[in-house]
Amino acid sequence: MSTYVYGIIGGSGASLSEDLTGVGDPPRPVRVLTAGDLAAVVSDAPEGLRPKRKDLLAHQNVLAEAGSGGCVLPMRFGSVAPDERTVVNVLGERAEHYQERLRTLDGKVEYNVKATHDEEAVLHRVMAENPELRALTEAHRQAGGGSYEDKLRLGEMVVSAVKAREAEDAAEVQHELEAGATAVSAGPESTGWLANVSFLVDRDSAEAFLAAVEQVRKSHPHLELRVNGPLPPYSFVDPGPAEHAGSAAGTESAKE
Repeated sequence: MSTYVYGIIGGSGASLSEDLTGVGDPPRPVRVLTAGDLAAVVSDAPEGLRPKRKDLLAHQNVLAEAGSGGCVLPMRFGSVAPDERTVVNVLGERAEHYQERLRTLDGKVEYNVKATHDEEAVLHRVMAENPELRALTEAHRQAGGGSYEDKLRLGEMVVSAVKAREAEDAAEVQHELEAGATAVSAGPESTGWLANVSFLVDRDSAEAFLAAVEQVRKSHPHLELRVNGPLPPYSFVDPGPAEHAGSAAGTESAKE
């Protein structure tokens, strides 16, 4: 039977509740596979697993318990290996790498920050920063709105200015926040966000990092920021001894 992998921990922290269950309906019992100084937290993999809320929460709950005794290298939801032997073999083959990751990520959490523009506020800012746009807009107003071609040209100039502002704001958000992080990982580009960045933060510095986010909000009122965290450091762990369940169909997991 295929093996569902939740995460990797140090062998010394491999004690979990005997009644701990994970994904599936009914929920599959969770167990620990040990290989030297490492261990993988796993269960049997249910067939046809989909990212339903119940199973997403079960995945997170297992990681929370696995990480209560020390650092855990989290695998993304849906990570499945062909069998237990594959998991144990990969732990042995990549032991040095996983041990280094456990040392590096110990005591750290991930915060994902997404940014988008407040459309009205960014238009005001773009107009304030661009004398040519202001002059052209005023000329059109005085001419009763201008011709179709004039309106089209003005619209293209506004879109171009907003795009340039998006790139500048994305860089500014990362620059302002990366000082409070030990590592940064950019997420996949999306039409819904001008920035999608994950920050690796010392758990003891989380309050200061969130204060920095609030400062960015105040200094960039034309931006809307969404913060998700603290999270297990998904974005700072290389693929583990399992593949995402969708990979067989050509789909890879990505930072959300």
